[in-house]
Amino acid sequence: MQIEFIGDQVKMSNALAIRANNQVVPVGDFDHFLKVVSDYPVLTAEEEKIIAQRLTDENDLESARKLVLHNLRFVIKVARGYLGYGLPLPDLIQEGNIGLMKAVKRFDPEVGVRLISFAVHWIRAEIHEYVIRNWKIVKVATTKAQRKLFFNLRSKKKRLGWLNHAEVNAVAKDLNVTSKDVLEMEKRLSGQDIGFDLPKGSSSDDHAYSPSQYLTDQSVADPADSLELSDWDQHTRELFQKALMELDDRSKDILASRWLCEKKATLQELAGRYGISAERIRQLESNAINKIKVAVVA
Repeated sequence: MQIEFIGDQVKMSNALAIRANNQVVPVGDFDHFLKVVSDYPVLTAEEEKIIAQRLTDENDLESARKLVLHNLRFVIKVARGYLGYGLPLPDLIQEGNIGLMKAVKRFDPEVGVRLISFAVHWIRAEIHEYVIRNWKIVKVATTKAQRKLFFNLRSKKKRLGWLNHAEVNAVAKDLNVTSKDVLEMEKRLSGQDIGFDLPKGSSSDDHAYSPSQYLTDQSVADPADSLELSDWDQHTRELFQKALMELDDRSKDILASRWLCEKKATLQELAGRYGISAERIRQLESNAINKIKVAVVA
């Protein structure tokens, strides 16, 4: 595992490799990695304080490397506790290592606690984030209460079945969350990821179904709605034509000139055509429109 401290960032190579006694563990050789880690002895409190002090005072990268390598065994121990989530142990260790390196950068030897006591919270935090991100396609825990339930609900259950009312209330009280949160998380943990589309090579003839088959195609209108709309438009046009034909010739000409021509006539133009005032033209137009409205609405 090659480690670099650059500015405020801690970087670790993606390859799972350790340089120990001039020996590099090849990528993927996980058993060899575990063996090499076990060869590093646990530092005494005095040794750890001296090395950490050198890192703090001199920003010595070699000291940082020693603190990380001599505490990797603890990362492995913590990571093994998360094997029940079905994720690869090397990946869990990799995430835990990131937490360890962050802790090393922030460790203050003057506080009087051992590095691992300080680092365990950082290690678990990184592993928690990894587990939540990768346990399912859909993220199962986003709030603080959901995260607490995600990592504790299984251990709180005394049997395999669903929690009853009393058990839900007991878990909620013990973890200081609501009963609704407990029920929601139990449902999420019991659910399974389902592919949106059918697996490649399968079809509906194979009696296989997927969520995509139950979605309505919004781009295609419902035939019944389309037919109803068409009938309604046709009915409205017929009523409009009938009402228009029942108007007197002057009213029909005024409506046609004002609304149905490409170049609409003004009230003054129509007033000059019929020898009446523009206000009278407006009244005739309004009366004709009202008659058509009544005929169409009725």
